Amino acid sequence: MDELSPHPLVARARRLAADLLLPEAERVDREGVPASHIEAVKRSGLLGVAAPAGYGGSGAPPAVQRETAEILAGACCATWFVQTQHHTPVQTLARGEAPVRDRLLGPLSRGELLSGVAYAHLRSYPRRPVRVRRQGDGWRFDGTVPWYTGWGLNDVMLLAGATDAGEVVFAFAEARAQPGLRASPPMRLAALTAACTVSLELDGLWLPADAVALHTSYEEWAAGDRVKTLHTSPAVFGVAEAALSLLDAEAAAPLRARLTTVRDRAYALAGLPAREERTEERLAVRAAAHEVLRAATTAAVVAGGGRALALTSRAQRLAREGLFLLVQGQTAQSRAAHLRMLGAACAPEDRR
Repeated sequence: MDELSPHPLVARARRLAADLLLPEAERVDREGVPASHIEAVKRSGLLGVAAPAGYGGSGAPPAVQRETAEILAGACCATWFVQTQHHTPVQTLARGEAPVRDRLLGPLSRGELLSGVAYAHLRSYPRRPVRVRRQGDGWRFDGTVPWYTGWGLNDVMLLAGATDAGEVVFAFAEARAQPGLRASPPMRLAALTAACTVSLELDGLWLPADAVALHTSYEEWAAGDRVKTLHTSPAVFGVAEAALSLLDAEAAAPLRARLTTVRDRAYALAGLPAREERTEERLAVRAAAHEVLRAATTAAVVAGGGRALALTSRAQRLAREGLFLLVQGQTAQSRAAHLRMLGAACAPEDRR
């Protein structure tokens, strides 16, 4: 992108990062993402980066979506993680024709509402942590959502469950305690505790038919999801770049060259048609990106010395965020590929 004339959303992301997110990041890491941060993100228009212009969004190209994600994640990964959940519900509604689209796509696209997601558990199928079945003129949800991010910050959530017949149902619910829905206390995690993650207990949560955004076979949904999880999150590059900014030019140069090479490969692959092609290459690039991130955050800690272990240090926060990104969006397939790469790197020279 032309640095002299960035896309308006890129410029807004940079201002938000410089003026608010970065200066407050260590405090947020300790105390939690405040509602004021979410209101600032809403006002910025960034929640509509991937939303259709006809509903008040920006419909920005993928390059802009990736760049704004890098900027936000590099400044405050917890705030980025809360707001990034929002884009899947927006894109789900934009692709469908469900009645709920007319009710929610506009407010979500304009940033009037913030949505969370509760669907990653579908990746454990045929296990069904959340079961769904028809009840009257709606759907009943039962089970446990192991991870839900943004509790207390989100306005609505996109909740998914699987039926006995091997179908998946995605429906919108208010993101609050209600009959049939109870949240755990916020989880204490090694990284991104600030993102307000809980588990959700569902005991007969009933949602009307007009709350359903997607109803399809598990196989059809999973085919698209598998491709999405092959890609490297832009947050990996954003946090790595933030870590490199803590090094002097000489120490940063070789790591930045590696980062640039891997980023270019990752984004080129992400721009290919959404099919399960070049899977091994995509997984290898994803793993390579995480290795650059590990090296960059480790270098930041080394450069900071003992001071880097203080909770007020940016270096330790970035290192812990790197740990989080290792498993964020992870699947059995990506886990196996990364472990193979780590094992190969430790193999004796005569066995490579």
